[in-house]
Parts: sequence; structure tokens; C-alpha cells
Amino acid sequence: MSVISCGRNLVLIGMMGAGKSAVAAELARRLGRERIDTDELVESELDQTIPEIFAQRGERAFREAEARMCRHVGTIHGAVVAVGGGAVLDPANVTALGATGDVVWLDATPEALVERVGGGDERPMLADDDVSARVRQLAGQRRERYCRSAAVRVDTTDRDVADIATEILDWARHRPGLLAREEREEIA
Repeated sequence: MSVISCGRNLVLIGMMGAGKSAVAAELARRLGRERIDTDELVESELDQTIPEIFAQRGERAFREAEARMCRHVGTIHGAVVAVGGGAVLDPANVTALGATGDVVWLDATPEALVERVGGGDERPMLADDDVSARVRQLAGQRRERYCRSAAVRVDTTDRDVADIATEILDWARHRPGLLAREEREEIA
């Protein structure tokens, strides 16, 4: 199926390692929608990887670029969007993402997140000697923001991408305006 959707964006938030990028790719494939990753947009705009941005420009420059990308996504309709884990810390980002999208929080246990991110070498927010402690700290700091920002929480612990995508699509079918009629019929 290849439908240019007039539906709302399907926005995935959550901690690093929760599965946002993989699930977004699966949802985009199933729906025939464009997949947008705000971290990839930031890297493209600044022509650097995220670790390079943090090392050379600092977290503030990254967050400013991330905010621009969230505002940009807020002008688009009918995409599947994966959002960087810390974007919810800025209420303006949440407002922009919610303007044209329905937000899904992908959650997982701290143990699952640590296992998925490995040593955290490519993750500047985990540049710490104790990755497990840092993941727990960040998850604790962000949990309330994720909860307030999302319409639904989906646990990704010990689940495969296809199963997670199916759960989200089952939920999305009942959200007015989220999916185009053709999309709802295709996944029914």
C-alpha cells in the first residue's frame, strides 16, 4: 500500500533504546507513510553526528536544533515520527509535536534499555562510567514528562518490533483523524 496520508502524524517518544527508530520504520512501512527521525534531521541540518554536535557545540546547540526540528515536524501531516529522547523536556516541543500528531510513549524497563544501548559509546547523554545508573537517572527524570506528553504508553520490554507496531496500529485505528480511511481499512 502506498497512500499519501492526510491523517495526523504518529509520533513516537521515549528513552534511548526504547525502540523508537525501529518501530517508526515498521509503522511507516506498514502504512506507506514517510518516516521522519528528528535526530537525523538535526544531524543533517548541522552536518555532524550527534556525538560530534555534543562534543564540538554542546548540548545546548543540539537542543536548539532539536526544537527547530520539532517545530518543523509540527507543520507536517501524515508521517511517522521518531523523536529524540530528551525532546519532551521542552514543553514547546511537545506542543509542536502534538499540533499535528498523536503521541505514543514507547517505554521499557531500565534493564532492557541498558541492554539495547550497550556501552553508550554513541550516546552523548550516556557519557558516564556507569551507563546503567545514568539510564536509570534519565528515565526517572523524564518519566513524568513522557506520561504527560503521550496519549498512550506501549511497553517494549521483551517484545519484537512487529508486535509493538501491531499494538500501536490497533490503538491508532480508534483515534479520530490519526489514520486516513484507506489506512484504517488496510490494517483492519
